[in-house]
Amino acid sequence: MAKTKLNIPVKRGDRLELDVETLASSGDGLCRHEGYTVFTPGGLPGDRVRGKMIKITPRFGVLDIFERTQLSKDRVDPPCPVFFKCGGCKFQDLNYEKQLEFKIQVVRDNLSRIGGVELPEKIEAFAADKQYQYRNKASFAVQGKTSDPQIGFYSEGSHKVADSPTCDILPEPINNAKEWLRQILKKNQISVYNEGNHRGLVRGLVIRHSESTGEVLVGMMTNEGRFPRNFLTELTEEKKLKELGIVGIIQNINPRATNVILGKENRLLWGKERLTDKLADLSFHLSLGSFFQIHSAQTLRLYDLIYNWVDAAEGKTIIDAYSGSGGIALWLAAKGEKVIAIEQFEPAMEDARLSAETNGISSCQFLTGSVEEHAPQVISKEKVHTFIIDPPRKGCSESVIKTLLQSQPEQIIYVSCNPSTLARDLERLEGYKIHDMRVIDMFPQTQHIETAVYLKQIKSAEN
Repeated sequence: MAKTKLNIPVKRGDRLELDVETLASSGDGLCRHEGYTVFTPGGLPGDRVRGKMIKITPRFGVLDIFERTQLSKDRVDPPCPVFFKCGGCKFQDLNYEKQLEFKIQVVRDNLSRIGGVELPEKIEAFAADKQYQYRNKASFAVQGKTSDPQIGFYSEGSHKVADSPTCDILPEPINNAKEWLRQILKKNQISVYNEGNHRGLVRGLVIRHSESTGEVLVGMMTNEGRFPRNFLTELTEEKKLKELGIVGIIQNINPRATNVILGKENRLLWGKERLTDKLADLSFHLSLGSFFQIHSAQTLRLYDLIYNWVDAAEGKTIIDAYSGSGGIALWLAAKGEKVIAIEQFEPAMEDARLSAETNGISSCQFLTGSVEEHAPQVISKEKVHTFIIDPPRKGCSESVIKTLLQSQPEQIIYVSCNPSTLARDLERLEGYKIHDMRVIDMFPQTQHIETAVYLKQIKSAEN
């Protein structure tokens, strides 16, 4: 049987003038041309744009904008000089109120379309008071020549660095530390990694900063090799490090030809392996690669929300799955809850244990390993009242969902950074109903979305 020929009304290279109707979940503008879907990166609803078709597929095309003949009323001037070529932010040119509306709508669309989930009539968003200079951790790519290293984030849709001396969503101490490193890398002619031939030393930088303590932790991702002595002497000049707030410098070695940022081996070049951060009265020890929410003020609001949701636990067991460096677990345990935290990344568990010791918290147990491995063992011994899950973007495995349904906790709290996998997992959690939910804007100026969902057993919810 002959294949049906698709009627695509445009071809690659065609020039079109279109009206941007809405935003796709990716944050790209969305247009229609004779019924055909066209994505316009950089387009906002209300824009009229001219551009060239650079990609054609059976389901959609992509238009590269070269002119806006009419501007959206929701456009604002982006402060960043490389905004239009950097892929780090999507929405510096969009009114903040509209950013929140977009995020709420993406969550609503995903949960109703993918998950078929019954939603609250209104989904509230926790807007960020701090919409710039909020991100407490940055991962920079390093490319280019030894004489002129390019340091920044990748340009949208490419693997090329959009170099800039500052990033507006990062606090000044991170920008300052990055530029200082650029200067001494350049001055000492430290080779830059080349993806093509897998040669060169420096691959990237990870810099963490605590607004509450002022501490900065620096990680330099490298190919296999050592830094020359003259560079290390300048790198560890204590007067400069004190001025920058740097408390530790780590060489992370990643010899693999991969896009994965961190390797498995760390060499401490100077100072401490961790920085200390504080949220309210709690201290947290954070190593280079451990997960911790990146917007501290919004993290406080998330943690308080979760505590209010588990308030009925009254000393019963709470599981904090995918616990990272223990933020949620320690927050709840400090308020008297009995928590079992599960995390696969061993350095993060070491951070959590050290933080528990520093804060005098003894009601929190830490299990190193996968949720798939440990959660069934926990539920075989204890009646779990609340199951908190904060998985990576891929969501929960079938095994974790099965464990959740077997354990039959009275309530499940699902914290998600990916609305589509959240929707898929909520659909699989039969016997539970959404009791409350919030969109927490952890990532202003970007398309990324954090959602917290409070689920109760249908029997419990009806009582």
